[in-house]
Amino acid sequence: MVHPADLLLAPMPKKITAKEGAFNTNCRGFIRLETDHPQLLVAAAKKTGLQWEITASPKAPKELVGLTIVLDASAEIQPDGYRLDIHQHDIKITASTPAGAYYGACTLAQIIRQSSADKVEPHLLPCISITDAPDFPVRGVMLDISRDKVPTMDTLYHLVNLLSEWKINQFQLYTEHTFEYLAHPAVWLNASPMTGEQIMQLDAYCQSHFIELVPNQNSFGHMERWLKLPEYNSMAEAPTGCDTVWGHFDHPFSLHPADKHVMPFLNGLYDELLPHFTSGMFNVGLDETVDLGRGKSAKECEAKGVGRVYLDFLLKIYESVKSRGKTMQFWGDIIIKHPELISELPKDAIALEWGYEADHPFEEHAAQFGESGIEFYVCPGTSSWNTLVGRTDNAVTNIMNAARNGHSRGAVGLLNTDWGDNGHWQPLSVSYLGFMAGAMCAWNSKADPRKSLSDNLSVNAFHDPTGKMGYAFHEIGNIYQCFAKKTFNQSIPWQALFRDSKDPKWAEGLELSEFEAMETRLTELEEAAAGNEMNCADGQIVSEEWEQSLAVLSLAAEVGKWRLGGPKPKRLADMVEQVQMDHECVWLMRNRPGGLADSEKKLKVAE
Repeated sequence: MVHPADLLLAPMPKKITAKEGAFNTNCRGFIRLETDHPQLLVAAAKKTGLQWEITASPKAPKELVGLTIVLDASAEIQPDGYRLDIHQHDIKITASTPAGAYYGACTLAQIIRQSSADKVEPHLLPCISITDAPDFPVRGVMLDISRDKVPTMDTLYHLVNLLSEWKINQFQLYTEHTFEYLAHPAVWLNASPMTGEQIMQLDAYCQSHFIELVPNQNSFGHMERWLKLPEYNSMAEAPTGCDTVWGHFDHPFSLHPADKHVMPFLNGLYDELLPHFTSGMFNVGLDETVDLGRGKSAKECEAKGVGRVYLDFLLKIYESVKSRGKTMQFWGDIIIKHPELISELPKDAIALEWGYEADHPFEEHAAQFGESGIEFYVCPGTSSWNTLVGRTDNAVTNIMNAARNGHSRGAVGLLNTDWGDNGHWQPLSVSYLGFMAGAMCAWNSKADPRKSLSDNLSVNAFHDPTGKMGYAFHEIGNIYQCFAKKTFNQSIPWQALFRDSKDPKWAEGLELSEFEAMETRLTELEEAAAGNEMNCADGQIVSEEWEQSLAVLSLAAEVGKWRLGGPKPKRLADMVEQVQMDHECVWLMRNRPGGLADSEKKLKVAE
């Protein structure tokens, strides 16, 4: 029997009290639901994984009732909180809401999973009492489906299963052009987009797992997929590109806020998109408008200020969203640069304060939003993008920073982001670590996931009792630390394959020996993962993603050494071709074909 002190739970409950004895799951046959509306608790009963009959009958033989789930609205338990008591003779979950009962069942399921892994006493659960409730009312995940992966429905369902067990209750699909707008087929023609029917199916699935699916459509910057097409180009701030703080763009990027066609265009998108969602919220984006004031709006921005022009357009979108009965979410990166305007934001909108480095100033920015009276979320990230395999320590520190400062300053939510910049070359399993760390900190803002994250990942993501796969993904995510040079929002191995080889700045501060150390570490991790006993639903895919990650990092090491003056890799063209073939194979295991060709073009390994 697993000892209470050794339990790996994601997220870790606030209070656990160990008791004497054990409960034998072999000796009972009923799950009894105590509420006037027992249908509300069926999902919780099924989530436990116990193969017992579910009943609401008061006539169920008491000696055969192994689990009782009680819904008591008068109980002094927070809406998402629960009490879980495992006694020697029965188990009881008490909650004030169906969501709280479901989360209690999630915790019980993880305890049962670890007990089932015990080859000596697989049916004994330790007697414990758990009292638990979250710090953040909203605990979310946002997945990028626009650069360039659009997941299959099976992948999305699997992800909802995983996230809901970790008590995530909001999910967003970051969208630029990957919804099937029937009035705009040209923009999504080759993207394998989400259809309206699929959104409604996913929405219903999310609801059954106590997750709110929030619509998401960027509405200002990041509109290049639209604006590069002739029929939309006239609405661009800079139709042929311009100089920006990110360098020169040779393509349009943001909408021109004063164009008379822009708001009718956006209203048309909203009218098509929003009816497919039951959520009362809507994320309209509005981030990174780096070309604003560099094109058609230059004179207006010079006269009024870039911040004022930005805010005026934000308010137009706010009115459009409000007229549809929705609460607007928007990224806060532009308005935070104009703190004098924060007080003018609508008090019923939600600002999304984001940043992805470990030292992002969440404390300062959260204080500014908090003092303004506007509701806000803190939005860290998984650090998976532009890395191939993640940046483990950066991700966890970034998430902890967001959670602690966000909670202390009154943030109402934590939205953990997973982006796909530059072709989305990282596999989904790389992001599991960041998702879990975010879930842990969103539930308990003072939690330190580093203490158990590797083992927890093995048990509650990969269902691997050996601990090997959690350790392997945790440590390969730290491969970036083989290099002393600090990189922003990316890693050196990724740069070796995706940065222009003619860029002289790439090699600055790098040593050939660092790539050699990386190769040694890869060999160690390949050996460390051998003999794992993964039993998760996507175990075969995870295995393929692991092998592909090792291969692409090996190529990065070979190319990195070559770029720093080492010998040219033998049969380089064959190595690149094999990596691309592996990328395609792994991609299609979880994702639709649209976007794959664009992703492959991002690889920049030249002979």
